[in-house]
Amino acid sequence: MPVEQYTLEDIRLELQKAANPKIASFLQGFFKTGRGQYGEGDQFRGIKVPVIRKIVRKARSLSMDEVISMLDSSWHEDRLLALFVWVYQFEKAGEAGREKIFRAYLDHSGHINNWDLVDLSTPTIMGGYLFNRDRSILYEMARSNNLWDRRKAVMATSYFIRNNDFDDTLSLAEILLHDSEDLIHKAVGWMLREIGKRDSETEESFLKKYYKDMSRTMLRYAIERFPEESRQAYLKGRI
Repeated sequence: MPVEQYTLEDIRLELQKAANPKIASFLQGFFKTGRGQYGEGDQFRGIKVPVIRKIVRKARSLSMDEVISMLDSSWHEDRLLALFVWVYQFEKAGEAGREKIFRAYLDHSGHINNWDLVDLSTPTIMGGYLFNRDRSILYEMARSNNLWDRRKAVMATSYFIRNNDFDDTLSLAEILLHDSEDLIHKAVGWMLREIGKRDSETEESFLKKYYKDMSRTMLRYAIERFPEESRQAYLKGRI
């Protein structure tokens, strides 16, 4: 049976009704919204992701302007819902529709400003769009002063990795090797680990060249699935 599609106002009311102050308080801390932290000033209604996904099922027919309106919200969950809708619409769209969503995604990139918002949307929308196109924008973003642009650059390559295309991930990892932000170290290490799941020789070749230059966080993420003996050899610099 088809799911009833809601208006924008219906969606906003659903989000308001689902709000939970206790969960909001937890999320404010979890996503580091305090002064000087990476999510400074972000506001949470206090809605768990599975609940948001249920509301998304009723919001899939929102127009481009309506999705942008949600994405421009000060509420984190509103922005997440908007991105889930775009991911759904992107996957269903033809080439023209995908380009429209990709361009809007870039135009409103400043509202995609926490790691979950990036990780749950960038691989599909940026990675999916750029897979058979010029990828130079990822290198521009990797050199940006904006933390979230840099995370988007590396996370977009998740889509490439799933299609056994590793070159851009490795090139971006070199650029981001000495990044100042822990969230970048985690993302790069994660993507190196994903490469290793598909091609362990390619990952190890990169690691043998650069592991002594990596942050401990990046290295730990990259070698998380290695046999213990090999993992300890990397951690102790004995490779």
